Amino acid sequence: MQIIKIITYILVIIGALNWGLVGIFNFDLVRTIFGEMTLISRIIYGLIGVSAIIYLLTSYNDLRD
Repeated sequence: MQIIKIITYILVIIGALNWGLVGIFNFDLVRTIFGEMTLISRIIYGLIGVSAIIYLLTSYNDLRD
């Protein structure tokens, strides 16, 4: 379970940094590297979204204990 937490944490950080770049500089790093809405960029966006949900759930469970 610890490795899942580490992976989700890294992906959430990457997603947050990417959205920060979009908000401040109008620069989408994922789109620049992988292309605009290609299959791989959709997979990356999906993985980041799922990671955020997993991170939220595991963080919530850690706070409850």
